[in-house]
Amino acid sequence: MRRRHRRLHTSPELDITAFMNLMIVLVPVLLLGMVFTQVRMIDLDFPGMASGQAPDPDAFQLEVLLVPAGLRVADSERGLIKQLPVSAGGDYDFSGLQAVLKGIKSRMPEKTDLTLRVAPDIDYQVLIKVMDAVRSYPDVIAASVVQAELFPDVALGDAPENAELSQAVDVLQGRAGGQNIALSGLAGTVEVAR
Repeated sequence: MRRRHRRLHTSPELDITAFMNLMIVLVPVLLLGMVFTQVRMIDLDFPGMASGQAPDPDAFQLEVLLVPAGLRVADSERGLIKQLPVSAGGDYDFSGLQAVLKGIKSRMPEKTDLTLRVAPDIDYQVLIKVMDAVRSYPDVIAASVVQAELFPDVALGDAPENAELSQAVDVLQGRAGGQNIALSGLAGTVEVAR
């Protein structure tokens, strides 16, 4: 009789050591990369009207002018509300801007839009800080600090060429020659004499 010898069939083993080494290195690198890449978006509107839309002369158009000399809050139709010059240290008065805008918001709670006119030589970080200041302010409600809404719909525009605070006031008030002009704004009455 013949003996049958069975051949032992062994299946080849899959060597995944190299793949595991790759995963051990790749996973932490990808996780670390996710922490450092954060994208933030700011929704903006550009000033202007749709075609065929007529401007409303009685509408309140709130405007903030940002120039190297400081900030100016005005109604683009009626004139100056408040000027906030840069401090001696070169800092902008963001808290003063928020205080003025809070006063306007308290009188016009349904108003949500504002035009921010920026000079070309303004630093990007200053622009972002002003945009943050006009959109909301920290407020305490029920023993917790929340961001209360001011004017979240911000439209960006260019400031007039070579605009400074006093020149911008002249342009907005429609001052002609040596006339005396008295404007009644939301923050009070402003009388200007030249």
